Amino acid sequence: MKTMTVRDIWVAKKRLQELLPKTPLVSSPVLSEKTGVPVYLKLEQMQPTGAFKLRGAANMMASLEPQERARGVITFSTGNHGFAVAYAAAELGLRAVVCVSEYVPPAKIEALQASGAELHIEGESQDEAAEVCRRLQQEKGFILIPPFDHPEIIAGQGTIGLEILEELPEVKNVLAGLSGGGLLSGMGLALKETDPSIRISGLSVKKGAAMDDSIQAGTPVESPEHPTYADSLLGGIGLNNRYTLPMITRYVDERLRLSEESIARGMAFLYETHRFVVEGAAAVGVSALLDGAVQPEGPAVVVVTGNSIGVREHYQAVAPYLHS
Repeated sequence: MKTMTVRDIWVAKKRLQELLPKTPLVSSPVLSEKTGVPVYLKLEQMQPTGAFKLRGAANMMASLEPQERARGVITFSTGNHGFAVAYAAAELGLRAVVCVSEYVPPAKIEALQASGAELHIEGESQDEAAEVCRRLQQEKGFILIPPFDHPEIIAGQGTIGLEILEELPEVKNVLAGLSGGGLLSGMGLALKETDPSIRISGLSVKKGAAMDDSIQAGTPVESPEHPTYADSLLGGIGLNNRYTLPMITRYVDERLRLSEESIARGMAFLYETHRFVVEGAAAVGVSALLDGAVQPEGPAVVVVTGNSIGVREHYQAVAPYLHS
């Protein structure tokens, strides 16, 4: 098991600077007024694929040796990670296979096909698609690009922390969604090893928060999933989790679970105040500030993680909370 350091994140930053843009860090005057401290939004929905996941996938794929690149890459995902692998593969000239189940909606199938990846459709659930992915990896020799529990994935996500420190070195609080843990493991390493006093808040859904359940249990556990506006925060952390569970335990100061109403209010606020259409998982940091669940002590940054949501789905979530 590799021992990760901040140097890994700096290496990732150098790799990614030619592949991906640096995302904006913008002020939120209304949130600043509500909390009494400066609040900024890190706009990861501005990535080419619309989500932060591209950083980790691109970093791992760019780190591969020529003989590994020649083997092609494979992953399993119907969301942001699948699109990230497909995009990065196209940029780097690699063959990419994305495994999905037979029940993935046609719109997502079409979008993944348009991304240039090869789709392998098999299985009746995402768990079965993951098993198919592992089988094909072994049979065909592909390189597996996992969604979060890998040093290169974590380092790629950690570059967000370096960008925040470059633009706002006085930052005191950082808030972001907590699911498999790749994002806050990388950011936690970058931020806390630079300044241990920076407070990191990990936000989850009420039901199906596998990372929070696992930390409470002291070992990786499976958590039943339930419908939520923040579906990107669902999913297990892997019963053989090696990196993100201990790193989240070490670096995240508080873990909070938010109600569906709170998440929808955060989505509505970002639309009404900033005209951002984002998925529920991207709004949870804002939700926590609006609720007063997190009371920042100094300049705070909310990581707005992605915009993987349909317009109709978004409107149905936010409509009851719009003021006009």
